[in-house]
Amino acid sequence: MKDYDVIIVGGGASGFFTAINIAETNSKLKILILEKGKEVLQKVKISGGGRCNVTHAEFIPNELAKNYPRGEKELRGPFHNFMTGDVMGWFENRGVELKIEDDGRVFPTSNSSQTIIDCLLTLALKLNIQIERSQIVTDFLLEENEKVSWQLKTKTTRFSAQKIVIATGSQTKIWEKLSKLGHSVTPPVPSLFTFNCNDLRIKPIPGVSVIAQVIVKSAKLKNEGPILITHWGFSGPAILKLSAWGARSLNELDYKFDLQINWTNTENFESCKALLNNKRLVYPKQQVIKNPLFKLPKRLWVQLVTAASIIENQRWADLSKKQLVALASELTLGTFFIDGKSIFKDEFVTAGGVNLKEINFKTYQSQKLPNCYLVGEVLNIDAITGGFNFQNAWTSGFLAAKSIAG
Repeated sequence: MKDYDVIIVGGGASGFFTAINIAETNSKLKILILEKGKEVLQKVKISGGGRCNVTHAEFIPNELAKNYPRGEKELRGPFHNFMTGDVMGWFENRGVELKIEDDGRVFPTSNSSQTIIDCLLTLALKLNIQIERSQIVTDFLLEENEKVSWQLKTKTTRFSAQKIVIATGSQTKIWEKLSKLGHSVTPPVPSLFTFNCNDLRIKPIPGVSVIAQVIVKSAKLKNEGPILITHWGFSGPAILKLSAWGARSLNELDYKFDLQINWTNTENFESCKALLNNKRLVYPKQQVIKNPLFKLPKRLWVQLVTAASIIENQRWADLSKKQLVALASELTLGTFFIDGKSIFKDEFVTAGGVNLKEINFKTYQSQKLPNCYLVGEVLNIDAITGGFNFQNAWTSGFLAAKSIAG
């Protein structure tokens, strides 16, 4: 039996951040991180295309919380105690220079996730935090005699600790064990994914990006922002936000649904039709296909014009009423059948986890299990892309550490 004061299960961002902040606050505590894989901090390594999107430059707690489809209400309090500015200060005080990019995402100035990994590993070594890799926890045993303590079993070893922290992210087997111990768990479904679409209107134009409005009527979802046409369908911030907020409803549709796109973003069908008709009156001799409207990329405009059965050399004056209506429809009410999803880059985010009503969000302590803390994505909290999921990891880890270290 190996004895510790605190055992953290999970060697990811939230696990390391918890361990380091405990040790910095109370150096007397003996701390262990158990990681099931051969390497730690693997999600940090691939985040942001290998650059590690540390957080997002939103410095108002309630506004920051709005980026979490699940967890918005619960995170308001924690964010008032430890949020973006605190995270940036924490890393910069430990030698990591950060930068804010134009879209608000925060990265190390090195543009390498290894900078964050090296910082966390160096601090863990300096603070005498023990790390055991390739240790898959097979059971949790709670002993309540004169004092509460935990025993953790792996395939090779038995460990004990006064307090444990579960920082395992979306590991189904850990959720199953927590369920057996009394927690209720929402089954996981994918969140933050792109849409597969084989529509001939977009097949020839991968790489085109435009600000548009997207709607899934069958799931009552609506969003607007940049969308990116890809080799497999649609991606971009507007699509990813739609996937996050619609994680469960789109799962229920088996990821097969109609996506309605307003390529103009601001015009409705009637106003668009009126603008097109005015174009016919003011510029009758212009060829339609060569004169894009609404600042649309030329490649996209050509595809939409062609889809409205307008031929290559046709002028505005020659358009029939039927063609005008068809073009207005393509521009504002274009419908694309979505047939499945794809993972966003190498990042896999799920909606699901431990019921948030069973957590004390001042300390991240379980309300079901004594001396047990749950941090990061093991909880039913997830965010849109942009550094928000890491912010949840840092905040939960810091507040849990503060409570544990006393």
